[in-house]
Amino acid sequence: MTPPPPRAPADFSINQMTVKQLSLPELVTACADLGVRGVGLWREPVQEYGVEAAAKLVRGAGLTVTTLCRGGFFTARDPAGRARALADNRAAVDEAATLGTDTLVLVSGGLPAGDRDRDLPTARERVADALTELAPYAAARGVRLAVEPLHPMYAADRCVVSTLTQALDLAERFPADQVGVCADTYHIWWDDQAPTALTRAATTGRLHALQLADWTTPLPHGVLTGRGQLGDGTVDFRFWRSLAESAGFTGPIEVELFNDGLWAEDGREVLGETVRRYLEHAC
Repeated sequence: MTPPPPRAPADFSINQMTVKQLSLPELVTACADLGVRGVGLWREPVQEYGVEAAAKLVRGAGLTVTTLCRGGFFTARDPAGRARALADNRAAVDEAATLGTDTLVLVSGGLPAGDRDRDLPTARERVADALTELAPYAAARGVRLAVEPLHPMYAADRCVVSTLTQALDLAERFPADQVGVCADTYHIWWDDQAPTALTRAATTGRLHALQLADWTTPLPHGVLTGRGQLGDGTVDFRFWRSLAESAGFTGPIEVELFNDGLWAEDGREVLGETVRRYLEHAC
């Protein structure tokens, strides 16, 4: 007889993308059944359901929204593109406030299409310029901005902020209660400077979100859906968790997996297995 899935520990949060095959009501029910208390939400499915309705549903189930993903994509050169990005991010801040989360995760954006000068430093400065405008708006609504670095393989088309140190250098231009970082093990595990940066972020109150995903190879075509289930790859999750907690981090820990194989399975079973893997490999 198959044993029932374990109950989730208090600090565990499931990112909605891990089980995107579940509708929001299905996700809320599955979380309640497994004792999951935190959920990281994504804007697109929340918008489809209705932001106010989603907030009511999640709140009624006693769930905490640990993050909202995602804002960002600030690297357009043209004024119209920058204006559109800022407007969309103000909307994302408003959505986060309605959902009751204090953390909006930001992905910076890659080099603009057709950018012939390949100027990464200048693109990162455009991210800083956007944060200058967005941070006060978010702070007034009780929302922190968490800059997430992505693995360097995404620098060209998705995220010019490639290391935790780069993300932290951007964040430290602003008050800690306005701008910090989101550290995802999938993106930082390879970087020998990341442990120092993670400690620096946690000790200064800038580690606004900690996410877990494993690194497995070979990477799939397109590389976006290659995040492995905890324990299937090379990441030492206990190391990263211990490092963050020893530096003062006390927040929830999200598991965020983009994986076609997992999405093809029963979502409730994936959630239960993810809780089990969290207990086995991260606790």
